[in-house]
Amino acid sequence: MHRRRIVLTSGVAFGLVAALAAQGAPAIAHTRPAPSKHVLVLSVDGMHQADLTWYVKQHPHSALAALTRHGRDYTNAATTFPSDSFPGMVAQFTGADPGTSGVFYDDTFNHALLPAGTTDCRTTAKGAEVSFTEAADVSQNPITLDAGQGIGSPALAALPTNTLAQTLAAKKALTASILKLTPKAVSLLNPAALPVNPKTCTAVLPHQYIRTNTVFEVAKQAGLRTAWSDKHPAYEILNGPSGTGIEDLFTPEINSVADAAGDDWTTDNALTAEYDSFKVAAVLNEIKGRDHSGTKYVGTPAVFGMNFQTVSTAEKLPTSDGLTGGYTKAGTPGPLLTRALGFVDAQVGRMLQGIHQRHLEGSTTIVLSAKHGQSPISPAALRRVDDGAIIDALNAGWTSAHPGAKPLVDFAVDDDGMLMWLSNRSAAARSYVTHYLLTHSAPANLITDPKGTFSSTVQSSGLTRVLTGAAADRFVDAKPGDPHAPDLIGIGQYGVVYTGKVGKIAEHGGDATADRHVPLVVAGAGVRHGVVGAHVATTQIAPTILRLLGLDPKALAGVRIDHTAVLPGVIKH
Repeated sequence: MHRRRIVLTSGVAFGLVAALAAQGAPAIAHTRPAPSKHVLVLSVDGMHQADLTWYVKQHPHSALAALTRHGRDYTNAATTFPSDSFPGMVAQFTGADPGTSGVFYDDTFNHALLPAGTTDCRTTAKGAEVSFTEAADVSQNPITLDAGQGIGSPALAALPTNTLAQTLAAKKALTASILKLTPKAVSLLNPAALPVNPKTCTAVLPHQYIRTNTVFEVAKQAGLRTAWSDKHPAYEILNGPSGTGIEDLFTPEINSVADAAGDDWTTDNALTAEYDSFKVAAVLNEIKGRDHSGTKYVGTPAVFGMNFQTVSTAEKLPTSDGLTGGYTKAGTPGPLLTRALGFVDAQVGRMLQGIHQRHLEGSTTIVLSAKHGQSPISPAALRRVDDGAIIDALNAGWTSAHPGAKPLVDFAVDDDGMLMWLSNRSAAARSYVTHYLLTHSAPANLITDPKGTFSSTVQSSGLTRVLTGAAADRFVDAKPGDPHAPDLIGIGQYGVVYTGKVGKIAEHGGDATADRHVPLVVAGAGVRHGVVGAHVATTQIAPTILRLLGLDPKALAGVRIDHTAVLPGVIKH
């Protein structure tokens, strides 16, 4: 399929507004009567379509069951590849695949930018890590829940919790404290931790990195209110190139210190649920027509919502709170994941109740999906492989054969697949790394193996195939030589998780069905009922949101470039 693309200097989205204007971007306007006034988007990270189907069957009177029963249930939806949180969320609000948006992961590399902290922008060699994670926060050592704002949010374990009353009071105090977080998440980022634009010699903020505009920008330009809640301040990328798309962006830092041991909110599933409850509180305030803090009346947003992390950590953690994580041998949710699904269902129920109490049922649509799934679902398939050892050996072989050369791998991100950016992008270098990975066998740790023992071996570095150069660009539909895009894509064997530890039993980012087959339900105002089994993509959420609000989906560059359609048969006529 031929696609028109915007050519951007150095792969960075400066000057995007002018580029869009030159391509005849439509004016922001209400194109038809709006079926809905409010669209609430919920991303349950890690949730598979199979999880939703199982839970609804087990709990037919649940809130999740009500959404599927009274909405449009797309049972064959796929998220993006790579199936990471960052491109997955960007896709839902831009209508663009990673090759178009330029967003491939939350921690990547860019061949056209300069390393963080660069001050000599004339002679410094190009090539920089782009870390839009907790590493970009103002607060470091320790990282705090408020990301460095200084509002003094204590760790939950620092509060007295000897009795149930104390526990409830502690949670209430912590929630009240973190809700004071600024709605301008960009102020929580440290420019010194961000890559540098060689043309301006200034830090590249997340919203300056994305190449396509967002639903939030389109809605705001139409005079509608916008809000969102997510897990890192770097999610200000959803502001879009204007930097102003989201009026109320609430981003408590999930990878901050949560207990006396210094663990973060992802290391214990109960802590993750507590963390998610902060964002639920923000959304409930917004349903009431207030800002996320609950202190100002501003009106219920036209586009708002949050992501849940509780299901994701319940799938990843081997055990937590005395419960086994992940799935049973039969492939159904185990006890920890069952509890996590129940938690999410209860929070969705609270939101539905809030919508009812505000008499917003007739004007609110809910979209429920997931940024990504998680793999493997089968515990017996798990093979934990130390990717660090593979890359070290690969680099050692390259430098041995090429004295004086840099290590070949500039940067890699490996969860249940491999993405690599190479210091040498020649055909010879690509041939070397491909041959090495596909002929290398690596020790693997099974789910029953103690830490440090490897009772199995994976062939081909745990990969089924390796794509480099033009083949890699085509796979993610990137422009040839795109400095944002990985030079190498390794598709993981089912069950392989790249880690040198035993602290997780599943991951995402890869191309497995379990990584990408996610739920997609649209329910509420203006929506038809019924099950749709046709293949759809989570990128289609973006134009659907705009159509629901009576706005033109083609106001999104990603929709125009990737020809992203509104979800089929979703809106009543």
